[in-house]
Amino acid sequence: MMRTMSLIGTKWKPVIIFTIGPRHIRFGQLAARMPLISRKVLTEQLKELEDDGIVLRIAYGEVPPRVEYSLTEKGHALLPIFKEMCNWSKQYGTCDIPAGGSD
Repeated sequence: MMRTMSLIGTKWKPVIIFTIGPRHIRFGQLAARMPLISRKVLTEQLKELEDDGIVLRIAYGEVPPRVEYSLTEKGHALLPIFKEMCNWSKQYGTCDIPAGGSD
């Protein structure tokens, strides 16, 4: 449990994972769906998630540069857990999933 919480236990990582969901998403799209997080913090959190094998970053050799993010198998395995947490939150409070969260 401690290892899991160290991987995803920050303020933003669960929201980032849930917002990426089953899709491939560009950085700008992800930032637009999460207006309360600064681009700097989003970049740092994505890098940590990539280093931990939860997020996959694909950089295309194009001009202008294009980068997409998606979840790895390890990241996808977290989605049902977060959905259940959201269900719990709806039952006992509110679920603060950003607009356009996981489909």
